[in-house]
Amino acid sequence: MRTLLLTAAALSAPHAAKVRASSDPLASSTSISNILSKTPSASVSVQIDSVVAPLELRHAYDDIITEAAAKYKLDPVLIRSVMQAESAFNAMAVSPVGALGLMQLMPDVAAELGADDPMDPRQNIMAGALYLRRLLDAQRGSVKLALASYNAGPGNVAKYGAIPPFKETRDYVKKISGLLAEARANDH
Repeated sequence: MRTLLLTAAALSAPHAAKVRASSDPLASSTSISNILSKTPSASVSVQIDSVVAPLELRHAYDDIITEAAAKYKLDPVLIRSVMQAESAFNAMAVSPVGALGLMQLMPDVAAELGADDPMDPRQNIMAGALYLRRLLDAQRGSVKLALASYNAGPGNVAKYGAIPPFKETRDYVKKISGLLAEARANDH
């Protein structure tokens, strides 16, 4: 501990110590003791005036969601709900079938939509929003059919002319419809 203090004192006040050649080792250690006794000890004080609450994960991407919603004329709640259902806001999510990122885009779909790095949150959200816009347009504004297309693929929705009879897809549409309703109820 003494060595640590001596080192700290020597480093913090190099101008206070002069190196002198001496044949008496006691004299040089006495001069260091004198220096240490005259050098104020280091102290740190910290004051916390406020604590910033951590950002909720569901709001970590609000700025990108807002940008994507404006660019593609979508409800930001729809984008956020898809993200929640798809990845629970985990930007590093990878599904067992290879869907990637926050909006769980398949690599070929991501590339087609301009996402060179589908694990990049901004690219993923922007590409996912563009995909939602295209699906909504293809389904003449039907959110439920667009969501079914997002989950099961537009070919399956076209084949059945409705939400396909797949349990996963029906549960998916129901889950996101519930998230949308809940978000809108909490807004008012």
